[in-house]
Amino acid sequence: MDLLEHLKIVNQYDLRQKGKIKHQLHEIVGISFFAIIANAQDCVDIQHFAEHHLQELRTIFTLKHGIPSHDTISRTFAMLDPKYLQQFQQHFNQLLTTGEGEKLRKIFAIDGKTQKGNQSKTHKPNHIVSVVDENGFCLGQEIVDEKSNEITAIPELINNLNVKGHTITLDAMGTQREIARKIRQKRANYVLALKANQKTLYLETSMCFEDPEFLVKCQYHRTVEKVRGVIEQREYWQSDDIGGLSGRRDWAGLRSIVMTKNTIIKDDGVEVSVQSRFFISSLCLDVVEVARAVRGHWMVESAHWHLDVTFGEDDDHTLDEFVAFNLNILRKLALNFLRLVDVGKKGVSLRKKRYIISFNLTKHIQQLLAA
Repeated sequence: MDLLEHLKIVNQYDLRQKGKIKHQLHEIVGISFFAIIANAQDCVDIQHFAEHHLQELRTIFTLKHGIPSHDTISRTFAMLDPKYLQQFQQHFNQLLTTGEGEKLRKIFAIDGKTQKGNQSKTHKPNHIVSVVDENGFCLGQEIVDEKSNEITAIPELINNLNVKGHTITLDAMGTQREIARKIRQKRANYVLALKANQKTLYLETSMCFEDPEFLVKCQYHRTVEKVRGVIEQREYWQSDDIGGLSGRRDWAGLRSIVMTKNTIIKDDGVEVSVQSRFFISSLCLDVVEVARAVRGHWMVESAHWHLDVTFGEDDDHTLDEFVAFNLNILRKLALNFLRLVDVGKKGVSLRKKRYIISFNLTKHIQQLLAA
């Protein structure tokens, strides 16, 4: 019930004319949230889902005037400030997490995704920068005009998180001196990918690891696992010997450099591909922790993959910026819930979970409210 009470706070953000309101704002958001969990893709789907489950939804909401039309739902999300849903997202995540292991260093991965369906010949698509923890939970997001503006959104995301003592990972776009300084000001650590946008630092770091004598002195870690019929070997080298980096003093808290090498090997021993990557980090020598951070960044990519494949986000051609952004937040809330919900079958994909939940909405809504 705490979740439902918090949901009602949205009514303070209702910009509609009071004399013309038939459907409560918190009810529109609530039924949309449940609908997206249970396989709805867009506002039309939300209407059809809610009409089919009207009696079940009335055990939670009044719905005095029945189910709103998809046009009403869309207009409502167009007027709703996404900041409310972001606040609700924070509250919802607190309900779903137990707080276990908070003394352990967490990994927060930050990366951007373009809503490809939210574009036309005259309209640029939304680009949304999200922060995801290593368990796959989306903790927040900022909307920007285009990918190049990620740099301005990242500090805002960091400001809104309690990252003290934890580690933030970013791809090369976010490898900026100001961002590294912001992370250290928040008393967090970083593992930042290097590419050509930091040309000198990239070249100097890669040259270090090309030296066999330098490589021998590094901390080393290796993992091997079989994935989809091939063997994937991951190797990690970390060194705090950074005296040769010309711009090292420009990077707040820089303590080490890292190289990773991913090798894909067929069962017959033939190498399919080898990929090397380089990073800078504020972490002291602890190559196992660095490896955990590099692997943890994959969770934000996994979350983006689920938005497209599990929720069909790129197939939703909603053009209104606010509507598309609000639906993006609700999908991430649904993704967080689906990662935890038990549907009675082991090994079920998140996509299949949505179908199963839609078959027995009452049971799983109660599971959500008891979270």
